[in-house]
Amino acid sequence: MTRLKRCPNTFSLLIFYFLFLLLATSCAAQPLSDKKKFTRQDTLRGTITPERAWWDVLQYDIQVQPDYTTKTIKGSNRITVKVLQAGNQMQIDLQQPMQADSFTWNGQQLTAKREGNVYHVHFPNSLPAGSRQVIDILFSGKPREAVRPPWDGGWVWSKDKMGRPWMTVACQGTGASVWYPCKDHQSDEPDNGATLTMRVPDTLKAVGNGRLQNNQPHGDGTTSWTWKVVNPINNYNIVPYIGYYVSWHENFAGEKGNLDCDYWVIDYNLEKAKNQFKQAPKMLTCFEYWFGPYPFYEDGYKLVESPHLGMEHQSAVAYGNGFQNGYLGRDLSGSGWGSKWDFIIVHESGHEWFANNITTKDIADMWIHEGFTNYSETIFTTCEYGPEAGNEYCIGTRQLIQNDIPLIGHYGVNQEGSGDMYYKGGNLVHTIRYCINNDSTFRNILRGLNKTFYHSTTTSKDVEEYISKQSGIDFSKLFDQYLRTTKIPVLEYQVKGQEIKYRFTNCIKGFTMPLKVTWGNTTEWIQPTENWKTLTTKNAPGTFSVDKNFYIKTKK
Repeated sequence: MTRLKRCPNTFSLLIFYFLFLLLATSCAAQPLSDKKKFTRQDTLRGTITPERAWWDVLQYDIQVQPDYTTKTIKGSNRITVKVLQAGNQMQIDLQQPMQADSFTWNGQQLTAKREGNVYHVHFPNSLPAGSRQVIDILFSGKPREAVRPPWDGGWVWSKDKMGRPWMTVACQGTGASVWYPCKDHQSDEPDNGATLTMRVPDTLKAVGNGRLQNNQPHGDGTTSWTWKVVNPINNYNIVPYIGYYVSWHENFAGEKGNLDCDYWVIDYNLEKAKNQFKQAPKMLTCFEYWFGPYPFYEDGYKLVESPHLGMEHQSAVAYGNGFQNGYLGRDLSGSGWGSKWDFIIVHESGHEWFANNITTKDIADMWIHEGFTNYSETIFTTCEYGPEAGNEYCIGTRQLIQNDIPLIGHYGVNQEGSGDMYYKGGNLVHTIRYCINNDSTFRNILRGLNKTFYHSTTTSKDVEEYISKQSGIDFSKLFDQYLRTTKIPVLEYQVKGQEIKYRFTNCIKGFTMPLKVTWGNTTEWIQPTENWKTLTTKNAPGTFSVDKNFYIKTKK
């Protein structure tokens, strides 16, 4: 792209580059970072309100029957909860135009008042703390349709290339309540997992998260397919895939024993998929080494072909990359390495560790999901082609960083930070790796994160403090600089005679980080601050440079 000025049709290429950046900004999540004002609806969705705080979700049991012709659905959700403290007013999320038809508890119909995308459900008595309760909700309607999935959230009513029905959901960011009633907040995953039953025409197959429990014909031209997840799962990860699917199975010898791997694709893509998906075991081997055991052995691992690009649906990863390497055939890094492997297999599966295993309580901290998963691409490149290839890939993605707003968004209003959470987040992790300067320690940190925060929700602060503690380096200022500002530190330096003077500018107060620098034939570590420091050499240093793996700028 740096050669634009030599091309005769520069304007056209600039337009192409803009569209490329737009497409590359995110490979999965629906962007929420462009909100300028917040409403009560944002607060109801993004905050643990008093009507949410007193109960904890234990399990969702969802049943849904889609009507492809009318683009409507009907179904039910049985929500099993643990009462943390006595309460009788419950907030249930269900986005318009979907509607809740009834709320039932212990055989009683409950009253409910709608407020936008929320129902305030009233119990006749306060439910006792420590008790286990079950609420049954019937729902129906025409859910919001995802026009441009996965960037636009909702139900996907599509057709395969033979014109046959193909349905799924993509709702990260938009939220699971776009189609089923739930407690739509990342901090509360169903502790005991979920079941999803899809009633579809006999000609179609329905795939869900976890393991297939049964497929029951009803004798009326429809069959119900029931899938079950036993591990905690993000609400937006519970999705149906409905189409003309075929599948095959293989075993992966992993760190925790045998991992069941199943692959579901549209029938005419079977042979292409069998060839392309050979990359999945390589990915699992690499990621288990660096991140720890695959987090959901009990639910298995699946790749499921989808009519959109991809999404990290836990134990049923959505795949729509056209059975080709790169990101829809492109290398986002421009380094050449990104065209040697399938972006969606690697990136979306990386989310099984970062997003699905380690989940942030608030979407404002979503850089944890995307930054570390972006870095999983560098890790995989390193596993396959060596450290220099991995470094070149990571550094190449810096061209996509815009530094428009901070990576961390506003808390309590369901707002993520900048789309830079991908590439800047990945380069932040890369910089930390090189500051630590010990890959054994760095690997132990990645594995330790997945062990310490196993199947749990957490915060950016918790992760930041863990990394500082385990590395023995106080990274607090570095995190504040890269996560909470848009400023990239500048190392200013002067070379005079046998002296090199250096300092950081464009940084927060107290900022410092170790840097690996080279002058002449000498390589050394320095610890710049905001104040000038002086390094005296035996001979005139001549050239001076900073290791390119640190995401900073330099100015002579």
